[in-house]
Amino acid sequence: MKTRTLLLGAVASIALTGTANAGHFKGWYIGVEAGANWIDDADANILIDLGTEIGTTTTNAELEFETGWAALATVGYAFENSWRLEGELGYRANDFSLGSAEVTEWSFMFNALYDFDLSPSMTFSLGGGVGYDDATVKLPGFEDSEGNFAYQGIAGLNYALGKRTDLTLTYRYLIIDDPEFDFSAPPISIGYDIDSVRKHSLTIGLRYDLAPDEEPIVEAPPPPPPPPPPPVKSYIVFFGFAKCNITSEADTVLSEAANAAKSQGSASVKIVGHTDTVGSPKYNQRLSECRANAAKTNLVSKGISDSAISTTGKGETELLVQTGDSVKEPQNRRATVDLE
Repeated sequence: MKTRTLLLGAVASIALTGTANAGHFKGWYIGVEAGANWIDDADANILIDLGTEIGTTTTNAELEFETGWAALATVGYAFENSWRLEGELGYRANDFSLGSAEVTEWSFMFNALYDFDLSPSMTFSLGGGVGYDDATVKLPGFEDSEGNFAYQGIAGLNYALGKRTDLTLTYRYLIIDDPEFDFSAPPISIGYDIDSVRKHSLTIGLRYDLAPDEEPIVEAPPPPPPPPPPPVKSYIVFFGFAKCNITSEADTVLSEAANAAKSQGSASVKIVGHTDTVGSPKYNQRLSECRANAAKTNLVSKGISDSAISTTGKGETELLVQTGDSVKEPQNRRATVDLE
């Protein structure tokens, strides 16, 4: 009991010293542990054969054991969902309370455990395992080995010393089903039929993550969206009835358009001519084209490249002010100038 108290106190004092920046293991890991081992008192049916002339005798006894020691090694894999699977190799040794007898054993276990996060630096493990236990009992002048099925429950605390190393405190409750031992030194033979043996181990160890933590992937920010196209700037010039000459007012507007085209570096200038509803559609189509070309000529004279200007006539098909046929509407006698 004193040994168990010292082990618990050692881990508790370390756990209070600070917090390491480490998380739950992911991937393959290895571990080593060592500590104390206790065996519960066990009932045994003892068959003693002293030879044919003397005969046999049977007796019952309670086997008591001293506190011993245990050493274990593990290899496991930790999943993303906090489950771990591991293989465990263990060695335990205990003396009998009476006499110079001892029992040693090798155990081979397969464990499944679940880790509960208690803090950024500490987890609590709970699980169990099944496997095989090979025990050797040595009595004065006798020795026998016996292999049996074994199973265990496991609970432990894991404290992160660093990103890849945990300090562990682990308790195991190991049960071996009904071992039998036969000690023979003719003419004497002694058989031990023991009830299930229950063992407790409390160990301190280190667990090491074999896979380094992956560096977080920093994604490059998306490229900025392309700048929006410059807005189309529009100008309108008006014409007299049945005319396509540029008035002084129209010349002023076209001067503004020319200056704007030069300052913003317009790639193209689109001019569309329009008419009112007086006259035939054919006549109005020619008149709208004349107005568009008159505006183009004016812009070319102001320094705008001829090749950058396109002209179109729409006749009376796109009225600014909706009217009936043969209506003189000044706002429909126009040309639009779009800078793109």
